[in-house]
Amino acid sequence: MAKKDFRSAVTDDRVYVFDGAMGTMLYSRGVYINRCFDDLNLSNADLVAGLHRDYVRAGADIIETNTYGANRVKLAAYGLEDKIRDINLAGARLAREAAGERVFVAAAIGPLGIRIEPYGPTSVEEARSIFRQQVEALLEGGVDLFILETFSDVAEIHQAILAVREACDLPIVAQMTIQNDGNTSYGTSPDIFTRRLDEWGADVIGLNCSVGPHAMLDALEKMREVTARKLSAQPNNGLPRQVEGRMFYMTSPEYIARYAKRLIQAGAKFVGGCCGTTPDHIKQIANAVAALSPGRSAVSVFLDEQKLSDVEVTPREKKSRFAAKISKGEFVTSVEIVPPKGCDAGKMIESVRLLKEGGVDAVNVPDGPRAQSRMGVIAVSTIIEQQVGMEAVMHYCCRDRNLLGMTSDLLGAAALGLRNILIITGDPPKMGPYPEATAVFDIDSIGLVNMVNRLNHGLDIGGNPIGGPTSFFMGVGVNPCAIDPDYELRRFEWKVEAGAEYAITQPTFDVGQLKNFLRRIEHCRIPVIAGIWPLVSYRNAEFLANEVPGVVVPDAILERMAKVSDKDAAREEGLAIARETLVEVRDLVQGVQVSAPFGRVQYALDVFSVL
Repeated sequence: MAKKDFRSAVTDDRVYVFDGAMGTMLYSRGVYINRCFDDLNLSNADLVAGLHRDYVRAGADIIETNTYGANRVKLAAYGLEDKIRDINLAGARLAREAAGERVFVAAAIGPLGIRIEPYGPTSVEEARSIFRQQVEALLEGGVDLFILETFSDVAEIHQAILAVREACDLPIVAQMTIQNDGNTSYGTSPDIFTRRLDEWGADVIGLNCSVGPHAMLDALEKMREVTARKLSAQPNNGLPRQVEGRMFYMTSPEYIARYAKRLIQAGAKFVGGCCGTTPDHIKQIANAVAALSPGRSAVSVFLDEQKLSDVEVTPREKKSRFAAKISKGEFVTSVEIVPPKGCDAGKMIESVRLLKEGGVDAVNVPDGPRAQSRMGVIAVSTIIEQQVGMEAVMHYCCRDRNLLGMTSDLLGAAALGLRNILIITGDPPKMGPYPEATAVFDIDSIGLVNMVNRLNHGLDIGGNPIGGPTSFFMGVGVNPCAIDPDYELRRFEWKVEAGAEYAITQPTFDVGQLKNFLRRIEHCRIPVIAGIWPLVSYRNAEFLANEVPGVVVPDAILERMAKVSDKDAAREEGLAIARETLVEVRDLVQGVQVSAPFGRVQYALDVFSVL
């Protein structure tokens, strides 16, 4: 199997998950602390391999070899110094086999357990040669990177870095350990050791062990200020407590996952666990990362293939009539209507019937647009489909519900027969009439695409089977006129990678910018539906240009609308602009979504007259 290049993981925009504790898990399986845990690579390989597989199933992107103490000095205490190569080689191969094609293998190297000069009798040259022995055996086993962890002495980790660099050019994750005051036991502060590790060429600089996530978060924030290197964090499961003479780690997996989010927000690109953490903790961290990290592919589930054998994923063309038409390459039409403000949907139903009679393929139902409180999108979409027999494209945003609520909503929507979904992040509450309302935003639209993709594969966000899979046809929003087009492109790429099947643009008034954007996404293009908004007045154009996020109305369009003062003439000018746009984009995109200003669907139907 070809070795994966961990350097791509260092430079991309994803967040990656390390595994958790090995010693904690070995102890829980009956291995006493007076045993050499590293020797288990030879004496009980099945146990070690099984724990590696547990972490892979939990969602770890990187697993560490069981070689933390497999150096000449520490092995000599057990009379195993002649087995350095065998133990390290076996440790690397066990992890390599468990990792499969998705997961990286990190060669774990810890401190020597002795003091080196100037604090002890061991010279730096001798220390480096001891590290070099371990490095060479791990390299032979086929690792992807080296992780130097739980170091307190910067001079010692410097020799470990040099030993790796003498032997290979694989990436190095260099992790120090701190005390509750934020400094190492040698008194070195985070800003000092971070600068040193940066100078010495560590690819990733981080912290692990000794403290829980709270103290680690404080230190990480200081580290972020003094380096451009990527950061990592693997906290203990809190601090151990003594219960009837035994030490226990009491922090819950949910607590660790909450702090994982904070560590990521503070700059950590690599997160995992150390002492006291288990596969349950890593599973919760992986779930948190899946929600926050755009690059995680929800199709890369963490279950054995045999558990997926009964899941029959719905083909795209069979998900809905809307999906079938797009899959065949046919041009689709849809109209966006605004849900009722109250509980009476009668007027809306009349409007939708007009659209159906006009031959429109689907109705787009926004989810609390501009942070306004209206009838729920699932209820509206269900009413439309059941009472009119026309397919709805249900917009669904991340603003108002946490992960549990979203999962419940989507399962309910699937049970009601809803299939077409447009996934959006959502406008913040401060834009709407209730600025004191709070927003959730557990995940953004990219994370939600991952989540829905999992549901479509019969799994919840934690990788647990849900029975029959959902059959959502997943769309996403995109803005060809974004202020930062590079960022918009990256987010689009992440959405496609996560499983998006089509995209709908913001209202398009500048076809030139749309063409440029379509050229830039050719490498990852999915069907694109262009948004069109028929303007009804100059004030309407001004409002869109200045108060609706993501909408760009060129000066030329504003000038055309400004020249028309008569109400009816303004409406005709707005329709003319919309029709011209539709004609220009007809051969560029897979369809159009026309908005119905102020709920007047006839405006939208009038736009389609040029087709």
